[in-house]
Amino acid sequence: MAKLLCVYCASSDRIDPKYAAAAAELGHEMVRRGWGLVYGGGKTGLMGAVARAVKKSGGHVVGVIPEFMKVRELAYDEADELVTVVTLRERKLLMETRADAFVALPGGFGTLDELLEQLTWSQLGLHAKPIGLLDVEEYWRPLIAVARHATAEGFVREADLGAIAVATDAVGLLDRLERSTREARPRPKWSRPEP
Repeated sequence: MAKLLCVYCASSDRIDPKYAAAAAELGHEMVRRGWGLVYGGGKTGLMGAVARAVKKSGGHVVGVIPEFMKVRELAYDEADELVTVVTLRERKLLMETRADAFVALPGGFGTLDELLEQLTWSQLGLHAKPIGLLDVEEYWRPLIAVARHATAEGFVREADLGAIAVATDAVGLLDRLERSTREARPRPKWSRPEP
């Protein structure tokens, strides 16, 4: 099976079409490079755009959706695998477990929650999977500024900040992610050594 890229993104359709275009571009480029998709299982917004692009390009789509969203007919039924869970926590855990890397497209509170959890787990040494931001039209610029400020003030290590791949287009982002899968990261000083 293809390696899976976990994509966090908005489910809203009430957004500028430029974001959906960027999501579709990512989906096509993922498949071209041999990546499958694991994501929140939705058919609307950026979720739907990236899933349809992966599927249209012949890639593998794994959706993970809570039952309460599925009953609202929000699920992307054309997914190769559509896993139904009870809670959002189960959804996040299953997506994280299946993923080989993570990308955040523009999104709201849910996307931020998922992204920040992965950044935290990476900082704590709980995983070493690459994490990237697709910075469409500088959407992530304020978050990047906060992360740089936290680093300057000593709350985030330079290595953890530097491990976040950021690019404005799918090609550049996947180049950076794939490069970081081959580079070893220093472990946090408080983590246990590998057995």
